Amino acid sequence: MKVFLWIGCFSYLLIGLAHVVMGSVLEELLQHFHRDYSDGGQLIFAQFAGFLVGVLTAPLWSKRLGRRGLLLLAFGTLTVGEAVYSFLPSWNWMMAAAPVAGFGFGTVEAAIGALVMEYFKENKAIAMSRLEVFFGIGAFVMPLTGSLLISMGAWKMSFPILTVLSLAMLLLWSFTSFGSMNAVLARRDTSQEAASSQTYERTPRRGLPILAFMLVFFVLYVGIEMSLVNFLPSVLIEHIGTNSAFGTLGVTFFWMAMVIGRFFSGILAQKWGYGRYLVITGFGSLLFLAILPVMTGLAGSYIIILLLGLLMAGIFAMALVFTTHVLPGTEERTTSLLIAAGGLGGALLPLLTGEIMDRYRSVFTIWTLAALMAVMMAMLLYAIRYSRRAHLGVAVCPTEAR
Repeated sequence: MKVFLWIGCFSYLLIGLAHVVMGSVLEELLQHFHRDYSDGGQLIFAQFAGFLVGVLTAPLWSKRLGRRGLLLLAFGTLTVGEAVYSFLPSWNWMMAAAPVAGFGFGTVEAAIGALVMEYFKENKAIAMSRLEVFFGIGAFVMPLTGSLLISMGAWKMSFPILTVLSLAMLLLWSFTSFGSMNAVLARRDTSQEAASSQTYERTPRRGLPILAFMLVFFVLYVGIEMSLVNFLPSVLIEHIGTNSAFGTLGVTFFWMAMVIGRFFSGILAQKWGYGRYLVITGFGSLLFLAILPVMTGLAGSYIIILLLGLLMAGIFAMALVFTTHVLPGTEERTTSLLIAAGGLGGALLPLLTGEIMDRYRSVFTIWTLAALMAVMMAMLLYAIRYSRRAHLGVAVCPTEAR
């Protein structure tokens, strides 16, 4: 189990890098191909489309290939996609490679997340938070690495580096022995998978409303997070009047806080209970997001951003744990659906945020995101209330089961 978790963590580190590599060198990439920002948006959206297909079809591939076969397929396609990027062929080939790469890291995220949900039982909150820590480190390190490579005139090396790392992970998953997990990774149609299908047959009337609430929750949460990451520098520049360097530093503080917060999220969630943890951190995030437009000083804004990052750090992972906890036996399919919903929000909501930034002031933009977060929290409260009334899962949190 420990070997599996550590390799899973390094896999999440890699997909954290892969998620943001395109954005890190997009300016140079567009100049190289003599393309404009709309072309860049199409490239990123094509990668997102592959990501969405990957997370939605992961359970199907798992049944055909087994868990290890699924991961080999995922890292194989990611390696191929990044390798094509590395050669910087024609723009049409770049567009063709984008969904292949997206399929790869989307499938990895869904497959490893589902395995952790299904087989780590008592410690799945801590295990999932550890995965998210490594994802956050990857997402934090890649822009810094990209900036360094750009300053050295070697931005093109971003893609070969990821190709080599992806190939290394492919070899690790191919030849590493995971002890008792070997049989689990090799199975295509386990009794647990059969139980999952039966659960889905029994669940729709009672569990479908919870799944619907949480799908909306994930669309909004990931969309809000991606909107903050993409537009926070612009907000600070317009609202505070700072320069570009200090505006970008706000995103650095946000990711630093996210990584630190994820170290403690699993422990706190197991201590407080999943539902209670999400309510506390969710409403705390809503409070600080609503305060951000009121701040007029740069130092105060940085403090609010740090607190916001700390509180938002564990929401994604613990919401996954919460949902699979109240819908037991559906880990693989539910995890794929929720990650896909998050990907959809992460692609679409920043488009809305950009439109609002163009039409209105940044203060209105942040309050709009705060309003959406309020809707998100309403979905969570409905899901918690419904799970208690329907007596789904064991309980909303481990402590309530005792």
